[in-house]
Amino acid sequence: MDREYRSMDMTILEGEEKKYMVEGYASTFLPYVLFNEDGVDYSERINRHAFDEADLSDVVFRIDHEGPVYARTSAGTVRLDIDDHGLHNINDLSRTQRSRDVFEDIAAGNYPKMSFAFRVAPGGDHYEPETHTRVIDRIAKVFDISAVSFPANPTTNLSVSKRDWFDGVIERERAERLAAEERQATINRILSLMEDE
Repeated sequence: MDREYRSMDMTILEGEEKKYMVEGYASTFLPYVLFNEDGVDYSERINRHAFDEADLSDVVFRIDHEGPVYARTSAGTVRLDIDDHGLHNINDLSRTQRSRDVFEDIAAGNYPKMSFAFRVAPGGDHYEPETHTRVIDRIAKVFDISAVSFPANPTTNLSVSKRDWFDGVIERERAERLAAEERQATINRILSLMEDE
């Protein structure tokens, strides 16, 4: 599967020693609703151990997932750690003028959220039909963490990659629901005929 993107909150760190630093969670382990279809909320949850074998060796900090790199793990300017809440990151934007300019744009509110690009490992997810939840069990690679100008709102602005994964699930559940309704209608007709006799 191609890269997927999710949006999270971002914070500017305070204090002179933390100048030009932004932090946030690229991912949390709490479930979140992606969209509603036919009155059903479809959700996603990232498993607590999804990052255990993920390639986090060279994650870059960018704007809107494209263009120049402003910080990266291999340069020591992106720090990642996994805690009980999710994949936490701290990004040092102090080393170049271009990075400092990006920090000023973030501080001005031009990039209000953080998003991350990742790829799920083959067979690294499953579906829980009782809660209509996709569970991501294993992430193969995190590519970047980006400050974004238009964050994807999981309930309204569904990216193609998120929706594509659910298309087959939605069609299958819709077909099952219609078949159950047809079975119930047939039973009701038979019961009605029996009562008329």
